[in-house]
Amino acid sequence: MSIVQAIGLTKTFGAITAVGQLNLEVQEGEIFALVGPDGAGKTTALRLLTGLMDPTAGSAFVAGRDVAKHPNQVKDHIGYMAQRFGLYADLTVEENMAFYADLFGIVGPERVELSARLLKMTRLEPFGKRQAGKLSGGMKQKLALMCTLLHKPRVLFLDEPTNGVDPVSRRDFWAILYQLVGDGLTVFMTTAYLDEAERANRVAFLHLGKLIRCDTPDVLRRGLADGCYRVVSENLRETRGILEQQTGVVAVQPSGTDLHVFIDEKITSPDTLQAVTPFRFERVLPSLEDVFVNLVRHQEAGRAA
Repeated sequence: MSIVQAIGLTKTFGAITAVGQLNLEVQEGEIFALVGPDGAGKTTALRLLTGLMDPTAGSAFVAGRDVAKHPNQVKDHIGYMAQRFGLYADLTVEENMAFYADLFGIVGPERVELSARLLKMTRLEPFGKRQAGKLSGGMKQKLALMCTLLHKPRVLFLDEPTNGVDPVSRRDFWAILYQLVGDGLTVFMTTAYLDEAERANRVAFLHLGKLIRCDTPDVLRRGLADGCYRVVSENLRETRGILEQQTGVVAVQPSGTDLHVFIDEKITSPDTLQAVTPFRFERVLPSLEDVFVNLVRHQEAGRAA
């Protein structure tokens, strides 16, 4: 069952189209990742879906409610966590939670039980008396998440929640998300980290405000039209330069200490390319980063043509 839906969702700023004709559906109980580089339109899309920004055209629905027509009803069902830490730095962890509980009208035993459960889940129990401004980046994100969850939303919208967070805190954050989804929550998140998007149930690639592909990470990685090969060479820079000039080579990009080369296998093959520059090759399953870069290159080539 779809709990978030965008139909032709569009936002323009003068001559600039930040989000153009966005169509997507998010199923209840999944982690959905909207992925793209800075400037792709991810934050704008999130604000349109949460009613923080009015669309130029199109519609958005959350929990069966039209976001533009029934914003207050939608707010009852969603939690939104922005990129920047937006809590009160001079208040303690417990005081921030109490403040947001007051805003949501959560009182009595429910407030005590819920606050205790969230503190335990995020492992912030020992830091309840610490001022929010003195928390680490990862702890601040956990605190923001707790305050967002206090009114028990059905859909959690997260705007690049682990941006600038250390790897250990990022891992902890994802463990919390999996636990929340296990309890029935739906998570819609934006991220620029392709390796992080691998952990989502489904991934949507956004480029220049346009949705270019949406599916599970496995289908995206296995559905690439071009062959992906790992290339090992004694002189990677020279090999890359030569391969990029060859017919049938779609893209060549660094991957660790090697190269990944994408080939239109109707036109050429690694064996053929070895005649112009020596290298060892192995067919590999592309990463999501490989897939995104490849799709963008094809889109740009089509636009240029």
